[in-house]
Amino acid sequence: MLTYNTFDSFSPPLFTTDDETKGALEVLRWAYRHYSEEELTYACSFGIEGIVLIDLIAKVNNKAKVVFLDTGVHFEETYELIEQVKQKYPHLRIEMKKPDLTLKQQALEYGDELWKREPNKCCEMRKVIPLNEVLSGGTAWLSGLRREQSETRKNTEFINVDSKFKSVKICPLIHWTWKDIWRYAHKNQLPYNILHDKGYPSIGCKTCTAPAWNEEDLRSGRWSGKGKTECGLHE
Repeated sequence: MLTYNTFDSFSPPLFTTDDETKGALEVLRWAYRHYSEEELTYACSFGIEGIVLIDLIAKVNNKAKVVFLDTGVHFEETYELIEQVKQKYPHLRIEMKKPDLTLKQQALEYGDELWKREPNKCCEMRKVIPLNEVLSGGTAWLSGLRREQSETRKNTEFINVDSKFKSVKICPLIHWTWKDIWRYAHKNQLPYNILHDKGYPSIGCKTCTAPAWNEEDLRSGRWSGKGKTECGLHE
């Protein structure tokens, strides 16, 4: 079995990318054959890529484990979407993973609005540590990263070694374009976050997300002016 420790000696299969899903379904079928339901987790942000990947996952394993990192400062529209997804895919095991500290406790210990002063520390406590807790009991995780999203993601492979979480990171959508994502979503009548219609191509915490006006970088609305492009999950 492919694990973090065996990654260098393992030869993953070659996946065909000339099908309708550009290899995504083939990668998912391999992943759910290779790992048990408890060994493989999908960490989903419930952006449009996440919704597309949930739909593809449900075609392969409708009882898959899906985790949402519930920082406590997400948009209400995101929480509303999650409820829609639960209704559409009732057998998926969707877990709302919260940080150890509530927002009130974090403010008492580190001061109000930590995300403004030290966004990396805030992300570490409210996203990175919780995901590490989730992945500590498994072997691999799924992510909706696409190469087109940003410069930091352009070299992502279907199967990656993840040194940060000592895990294997599987990214089925790496070859999908923004148009591919929306074409699939509309064709399959998938629910999605209405903030996408209001200039938010990438949606994270409401405290650190603004509309993106740079069409060349769909994540330009995240941590605007902070010199930060990632929350720390994908480094």
